[in-house]
Amino acid sequence: MAEILIPRPAATVLTLRDSVEGYEILMLRRNLNSDFVGGAYVFPGGGVDAHDAGAEAQSLAVGLDDEQASRRLGLASGGLAYYVACLRELFEEAGLLVASDATGERFHSDDEDVRIRMAEYRRAVNAGSLRFLDMLASEGLRLDFRGLEYVAHWVTPIGPPRRYDTRFFVALAPAGQIAAHDANETVADKWVRPIEALAQYERGELELILPTIRNLQAIAHFSSASEVLAYAKEQASIPRIEPRIITCDGEVRIVLPGEPGYEE
Repeated sequence: MAEILIPRPAATVLTLRDSVEGYEILMLRRNLNSDFVGGAYVFPGGGVDAHDAGAEAQSLAVGLDDEQASRRLGLASGGLAYYVACLRELFEEAGLLVASDATGERFHSDDEDVRIRMAEYRRAVNAGSLRFLDMLASEGLRLDFRGLEYVAHWVTPIGPPRRYDTRFFVALAPAGQIAAHDANETVADKWVRPIEALAQYERGELELILPTIRNLQAIAHFSSASEVLAYAKEQASIPRIEPRIITCDGEVRIVLPGEPGYEE
């Protein structure tokens, strides 16, 4: 019998901005050579690492502590690490930093010198020569969780070579910053209305995976980014969704809880 892989804790973020036609969501295309959903368009995110947890991360958090985060995620402890990972991955993969200074003022990168310095920091963090938390401390910044809302929980089904236990969050794109893929793990970026992303998927123009599709479907009917955030904030309980891969009449299918064949 094949070994059943334990899903790795992960976090991802639906990053939104308002537009003339409603609102748009940031999507990044995974490197075609990636061994996990290569070529698919996804939301910025990745695995939770050891530095995302503990007292050091807690000291650099604004608007949330581990007890509050864990309660929201339905965990006994360690919930803040998912929130930290979410914003760290947003910076690493998309170059957006959701942070504030010691006075609580939101971080802006309107100044050219600041943008250059942040780009250098990002390269160093992605190269592994600088820790994300050390970068924040050197700039006198703290991660700002005041606008980050928890919205979904998906677990990779048994079967794929990599499995993730992923918490999905929603956040507004920070003002005065420009998103850009990292040209390594991600090779393209686009802002697109959720309803249009789904239409492109149906036309075969955009490759999406099931959790991405379902999260887009859940928010596509809203008319503004603030409505999506309000929707996420109002969710009293977030279900854990773990699809299953089944074979029916010689056809391999992915089924969700409650669908025919899931319990067999």
